[in-house]
Amino acid sequence: MKVAVLGGGPGGLYAAALLKRLDPAREITVWERNAPDDTFGFGVVLSDETLGGIEHADPVVYRALQAEFVRWDDIDIVHRGRTLTSGGHGFAALGRRRLLAVLHERCRALGVRLRFCTEAPPAAHLARDHDLVIAADGVHSTTRTAHADVFRPRLTTHRCRYIWLSADFALDAFRFEIADTGHGIAQLHAYPYAHPSPDPHPSTTPQRPPRPSPARPGGSDGGASTVIVEMREEVWRANGLDSSDEHASAAWCAELFADTLRGRPLRTNNSTWIAFRTVVNERWSHGRIVLLGDAAHTAHFSIGSGTKLAVEDALALAACLREQPTLPDALAAYEDERRPVVASTQRAARASLAWFEDLATYTAQPPHQFAFNLLTRSRRVTHDNLRLRDADFTDTVAREAGVPDGTPPMFTPFRLRGLTLRNRVVVSPMDMYSADGDGTPGDFHLVHLGARALGGAGLVMTEMVCVSPEGRITPACSGLYAPEHERAWRRVTDFVHAQAPGTALGVQLGHSGRKGSTRRMWEGIDQPLPEGNWPVVAPSALPYRPDVNQIPHALSAVELAAVREQFTRSAAAAARAGFDLLELHCAHGYLLSGFLSPLTNRRTDAYGGSLAGRLRFPLEVFDAVREQWPADRPMTVRISATDWAEGGTTPDDAVAIAAAFAEHGADAIDVSTGQVVPHERPDFGRSYQTPFADRIRNTLGIPVIAVGAISSWDDVNSLILAGRADLCALARPHLYDPHWTLHAAAEQGYTGPGAPWPLPYQAGSRTPPTGRTDAPKPRLTLH
Repeated sequence: MKVAVLGGGPGGLYAAALLKRLDPAREITVWERNAPDDTFGFGVVLSDETLGGIEHADPVVYRALQAEFVRWDDIDIVHRGRTLTSGGHGFAALGRRRLLAVLHERCRALGVRLRFCTEAPPAAHLARDHDLVIAADGVHSTTRTAHADVFRPRLTTHRCRYIWLSADFALDAFRFEIADTGHGIAQLHAYPYAHPSPDPHPSTTPQRPPRPSPARPGGSDGGASTVIVEMREEVWRANGLDSSDEHASAAWCAELFADTLRGRPLRTNNSTWIAFRTVVNERWSHGRIVLLGDAAHTAHFSIGSGTKLAVEDALALAACLREQPTLPDALAAYEDERRPVVASTQRAARASLAWFEDLATYTAQPPHQFAFNLLTRSRRVTHDNLRLRDADFTDTVAREAGVPDGTPPMFTPFRLRGLTLRNRVVVSPMDMYSADGDGTPGDFHLVHLGARALGGAGLVMTEMVCVSPEGRITPACSGLYAPEHERAWRRVTDFVHAQAPGTALGVQLGHSGRKGSTRRMWEGIDQPLPEGNWPVVAPSALPYRPDVNQIPHALSAVELAAVREQFTRSAAAAARAGFDLLELHCAHGYLLSGFLSPLTNRRTDAYGGSLAGRLRFPLEVFDAVREQWPADRPMTVRISATDWAEGGTTPDDAVAIAAAFAEHGADAIDVSTGQVVPHERPDFGRSYQTPFADRIRNTLGIPVIAVGAISSWDDVNSLILAGRADLCALARPHLYDPHWTLHAAAEQGYTGPGAPWPLPYQAGSRTPPTGRTDAPKPRLTLH
């Protein structure tokens, strides 16, 4: 096999070395436009998992790297002049130049041709006489650009500027620091990557220098640390850094963080201010050409995964080429193996990136909560995980937040208007499509909602209860527009209040709009009824799916007044039926949501156009419902904080929408996303919608309910303690386990008032015994 590698970064070099080691007969050439010691940045971080993969694949490279690594356990976070330390994290770093030198040496020893200071021919040309072309040519990959029609890249440029610099001493911990520039805040990310002094006889066991005492910040003379300074684009411009050269920029950063740097200068290395770019490709291979590392994907530096991902790509590609019978099979297997891992890492990186972009919204948090928020920002480090690493730190965060000793954060009470919820768990609204044909809830709803209420959640929400027959999604959706509906719902609320005292029951009122008159979900989601369809209405005459769903009637001003009256009648009925909380459904593309999104509202009257116009009708409905709803009972509003589609509702719009509802008296905002247009591209993943709730809460200071693939009690504790949400709504976990909340309490050893077991169920409050798993110990052992 004849192989060309475009790009002499760690990923390309390691791929070349592995392929040559696996088959010495391969003819492998690496093309690198720069000189051998030219590199961007200073230090790199690799995880123990990545190092383990290197050790198994190439012990020679592993031993060479192991002798170079600096390992540290602590993370220091400087917040308003106070340094907080969290331990037990563990990471390894080394100089990027040294990493490249190790890989150069290994490639040469194996017989790989290294062509430096040489521009590679285009990948398509190389593919004519090479069996494989590995495009490891970086974030600005010319290969990806040349074949964009095949790889179909999506490039997203973000809102901060950052610069890579270096300090000539080794910090004693990974360090995050926030500084006020006078024009906004800047943050420092810094970590050591070189030992303080070279050891002529290095140990094979990585050494950890002792933490100096008592002066802070610590560090040892000699060695080196990577220093990254980052800030929002507008802060960068306001400080004049857009017109500063690299030396002036380095001097400015050194002055800003003079205490951490002990007054020392910062070194540069072709350092420029960069706006991070996220790279996602729909395909990673094209014939004999395959993308690797930053050419295929990028992950924000704040989670330290760029080099890690590239090295792991190389390991996977080499393994798949060895395991699969043909090149197409190998490239397909490589992409199948790596894509889920990369997607997960990119989700975590985007969460971390967004957290730092919105850093100014968190700086008013108490010091320990701020530190906890920073450490858990990517959602990969959680409350429970952090307790394992540093229980003292996590316990201090909880005490500072007023959480009683022995109480998980999720079991602290929360007050909304006149209603006090005993814990922070919400059973999310879920359409059940199980009402009678006339919209009346029946035994199913009694058992379904009653079971979840007995399961310990602080608040149990109904499905979207429709305000009119034509406002239903399907013929099997429940309503609250007839006397028999009110009586049926009263049966449910009476049961919950009598049998699950302390559990609140909330009703979600809504109108399906253009997404109505469809089949039940399991019969064909969003598909029209085979017969008996009713006319649907919307802000504008735009069908949900052209040529599939019917064209809705655009509501006139007179008809809007009639719809508003339907909401108020249903709200009055909900109050008489005994519900504790009312939520107005303004999300997921239903009628009120349709007014909010510019993709679904094309009106030219007072109810369209600007965001203020699009808000007009939903706010009119809210005001009318609030007037009917008892003053001591809370009202919430569910919104879609993004449409996940170009030209739709943006996160900035969501903040403005939430602010408008809060000004009109909403007690909390239930922050969901999407389902507004069928061509959406949501970024699915664990807790993927929570950053939108976080932003609204910490920008506006109003309570929020977070939703979106929150699946564990650990996630709930993390979100609550970090101050990203006040309540957490879970749907599928409560379908899997109606007693999810009680089981979460039992698993955490909690028996307090936030999760009382119903008296008839108390015998089940302990995990049932299982079959015997241990054998009797020996009675006597002879030596």
